[in-house]
Amino acid sequence: MATMIQAESVSTSLLKGRAFVDVKEIPNASRPALLIVHNDGEEDIVSVFADVLGQSWTSAASMDEVRAGINSSIYGLPHSLVGTQVDGWDRSRLVISAHCVDGEHRHDEALTERCDYEYLYTKTPFFRRDVARFLGFILGQLNPHRDLSKKPRTTLISTTFPDVHAALPNLDILSVGADAIELRVDLLKEPLPDGGFSKVPSLKYVGEQLMILRQRTELPIIYTTRCTNENGRFPMDDPELFYKYLRCAMQWGCEYIDVELWLPENIRRKLAERKGNSKIISAFHDFSGTFKWTAPEAQQLYERGAVYGDVVKMYVMIQSMQENYELEYFRSTIQTKYPYPPFSGLNMGPTGQLSRTLNKIFTPITHPLLPLIAAPGQLSAAEINIALHSMGQMPKLDIYGIGTYRSASQAMFFEKCFNELSLPHQFMFAERAPKASMENIMRRPNFGGAFVNPPLAASAAYLPALSNAARTIGQVDTVLVRSENGQPTFIGENATWKGIRATLSRDFVPSAYSGRAALLLANAEADAAASIFALKSLGIGPIYTIGFKTQGSLAAEVEPVRSVEDVKRLEQPFVIISALPAEKSLLVVPLLKHYRVDGRKGNSNGNSNGQGAAKGKPPGKVFVDLASGPRKADPLTVATSAGWTAYGIADVSAWTTVETIRLLVGQNVCYDFVRLASGRGLY
Repeated sequence: MATMIQAESVSTSLLKGRAFVDVKEIPNASRPALLIVHNDGEEDIVSVFADVLGQSWTSAASMDEVRAGINSSIYGLPHSLVGTQVDGWDRSRLVISAHCVDGEHRHDEALTERCDYEYLYTKTPFFRRDVARFLGFILGQLNPHRDLSKKPRTTLISTTFPDVHAALPNLDILSVGADAIELRVDLLKEPLPDGGFSKVPSLKYVGEQLMILRQRTELPIIYTTRCTNENGRFPMDDPELFYKYLRCAMQWGCEYIDVELWLPENIRRKLAERKGNSKIISAFHDFSGTFKWTAPEAQQLYERGAVYGDVVKMYVMIQSMQENYELEYFRSTIQTKYPYPPFSGLNMGPTGQLSRTLNKIFTPITHPLLPLIAAPGQLSAAEINIALHSMGQMPKLDIYGIGTYRSASQAMFFEKCFNELSLPHQFMFAERAPKASMENIMRRPNFGGAFVNPPLAASAAYLPALSNAARTIGQVDTVLVRSENGQPTFIGENATWKGIRATLSRDFVPSAYSGRAALLLANAEADAAASIFALKSLGIGPIYTIGFKTQGSLAAEVEPVRSVEDVKRLEQPFVIISALPAEKSLLVVPLLKHYRVDGRKGNSNGNSNGQGAAKGKPPGKVFVDLASGPRKADPLTVATSAGWTAYGIADVSAWTTVETIRLLVGQNVCYDFVRLASGRGLY
């Protein structure tokens, strides 16, 4: 099996001369066994699932045929042929009900209850990337909780709209600075034929609202059914109602489920047993104003929440400033005694705003564009950053862009982010020249990090530590400042490979690449090193190269192509990446045509239907063009017409920018926000 590179940051105590590649197996790299139950006449969705998974598919006429089928093939079965057979299913395959909400068939809640998962989608528009996100998450190949747990601070933005459609025009702005989006299901208002609104929105309405939100954001979603006793609107007289709605959230693939601590223990246990890859936020709210962090009850509540919670959340209304200090003492002691699960603790109301700046786990934030504040005393991301700066918790830093004009154009986008989030930092640009050498800049007193384009050699003497990725790739495009024993230490990082990997994973799950061949064109190994690292992180192998040879730690399973005859003998590549300069980018066109994908519609933005793959045909393929600048013709157009899923440098740069900002200032911006800014000439 192909191997996967592990690319975590290293301690500064490790010498950068110890070049090595950490290897681990891809999680769930084996081809998943799935049964897709679809409405009659809508079997095209099965072909999309299979294509996203990089697997073949076939239609079945009965559950017995599915049971006898090959595990690595995806099976589709019409709803009308399922009947009650799924009740006695042996669970040898995950059963997913796929329902088209704008189709002619009614939603069958009884079928949903009998399946493992349900995927809701629209024909127009169709978001293929949402299929990839859904499958990647439920199969355990995407793990947002693991990624967020590594951040020093995380926040969530709560959508308080009665209809999610109202949030969509400003969603990219609303979510700047947020690490997750909370869907307040209890605040949704489903219109009724008589002009009124349903007291509790139906599951059909909630599912469609969730679908719409997930189609428009890559952020993890926190699904919340807040009760009337805790500042929400869900009635408390029927705990089973909460179970029903929260269980559906897990079937819909929500990353986080907010489970209130007052719910009966058997309900919380059942949810924990059936949560799959969803994480449970065990939630407690007290609006009485009498709760005391110093009372034994506080620790007991945490311990009770920790039984089934992946995060324990305790929010209480307070009356005095002293209670903020009591919370911080409780936070310190409880986290020392119980390192896991993480604790999110806040004091509500204006007096408790200090605690919102000090909390580090899923701090709720608001935004001026929201119709109402989800909880009393809630602050925006900008207000929290201002407060942190005023308390000396966020010193003003100089963040640099060093290099070419392209780096200078990024400065406008960084400044926009700093302004939007009220970060105290200033962005400075410096051309790569002897007078503004990297070493001299790093010595400046307020140096807070930099992105570098073109990248530095990883052998630079003034970088005492490197991430595994930077060390293996041999290039540093981001310089980080970290404190060690009270002294600043510089760490060389490479963010470009993550931009390439994120692009490759946008419309395909990671396991789709495992053990597949790739073809990489470049003038030199240095131009291709980040691409090779990204490909290997997905378990791709072998990797064939044209125009250069690979040496050192990246050379394993990399084979140069020397002639046309070699091309004819190659294993069909699942992915082609061109790292050629713009003036030579057309050299890839004959290869795109030679390995064209018959019977499949191409896709250049992740929003087309991607349907039409015939049974037994090879799954769709991916082309990435890393060239920037003017050219005679566009290989992306050729690739799309030849059936490839095609991406350009703008896609890779957007994902790389998301990662760079996260590394440099610890704040999150969304891919769509970066792309929107790019379209407005800000990046």
